[in-house]
Amino acid sequence: MAALFGVRVRRLRTAAGLTQAELGARTHVVSTRITQIERASGAKPTLELARALDAALGADDLLVELWPYVYREAFPDWSRQFMEYSERAVAIRQYAAHVVPGLLQTEDYARAVLGLDALLDDEEQMEERVTARMGRQERLGSPDRPELCVILDEAVLRRPIGGHAVMRKQLARLLDAAEERHITVQVLPFDQGGHEAMGGSLTILILPDGSEVAYTEGSDYGQLIEEPANISRYKVIYDRLRAAALPPIMSLDMVRSTMEGNYRGALLPSRSERRSVAQEQLQQSGGGRLRGGGRRVPGRRPRP
Repeated sequence: MAALFGVRVRRLRTAAGLTQAELGARTHVVSTRITQIERASGAKPTLELARALDAALGADDLLVELWPYVYREAFPDWSRQFMEYSERAVAIRQYAAHVVPGLLQTEDYARAVLGLDALLDDEEQMEERVTARMGRQERLGSPDRPELCVILDEAVLRRPIGGHAVMRKQLARLLDAAEERHITVQVLPFDQGGHEAMGGSLTILILPDGSEVAYTEGSDYGQLIEEPANISRYKVIYDRLRAAALPPIMSLDMVRSTMEGNYRGALLPSRSERRSVAQEQLQQSGGGRLRGGGRRVPGRRPRP
C-alpha cells in the first residue's frame, strides 16, 4: 500500500506540473521526503502529511482515504492479517475483558484507551491511531456490515476510563448500538466467577466462505489462530462465555443501571460551578452575593 500511495503521489505531482522540491515546499517537507514517499522507502507518511499532499495536489481526499492502509503496514504481520480478516468478516464474535471493543468505542473513549500506551510517541501519533480506529467503525453502517456479537466483562462497565463523563457517553453509545438489529451486547457479571478466557480478550471471525479465524489479545500481545482444531477450542470457550453472560435485555439493563448509578453526575456541573452560575444570575438580577448555604445578603447591589 505504501508503494501504491507513492505511485498516486507521483502521478498527481506530474499532472500538476510540480517538481519534488516544489511539492515539498508546499507541504513543508524537504524534497527528499517526497522522493521517499514516491519510492515507498523510509518512514511512512503521517496522516498530517497525507492531508497536506491532498490539499497541495487537489486530490479530493484520495490520499487521505489511502492512508489507513499505509498506516496498517506498520503493524506486525499477524495484526495486519487480523485487520484484513475483520474487514471481510460476515460475523464477528467478541469477548472483551478490559475495555469496550474498538468497533463500539466513542472517539473520546478511544483516545483515552490509546493514550494508555506507554510507547505512544506524540500527539500526532495519537491522532493517527484514533482516526484509523474510527475509520474501521464505518463498516458497521455499510451495506455489507457484519453481524456483531459482543460480550463485555462487568469490569468493562465499572472501570471509568477517561473519567466519568467519557465513560457515561461510552455506555450510552453501547445502548444505542444495541438497538441495531445486527448488533448484540451481553454482559458477563462478576458473580459468574472464573472462566477460561480470563487472561485476555477473544475474537472469532466468520468469513464469507464459511471459514473461521480466532484472535486472542492481552495487554501487550496478540495471537492470530488459523488452525481449525485450535479455532474449535476457542469457539467452545466463547459459547461457554455467552451461556454464562446475562441475556441481551438484562445486559442492557445492567449497562443502563451502571451508567445511571456510577456515572449519574458525570454531566452535571460541580457544586462550585453551580454556585458560580447562581452568583452571576444574582448579580445580573440585582441581587446580593451568596454566603455559606446560599443565603442572599441584602443591601448589596453590584456597582454600575
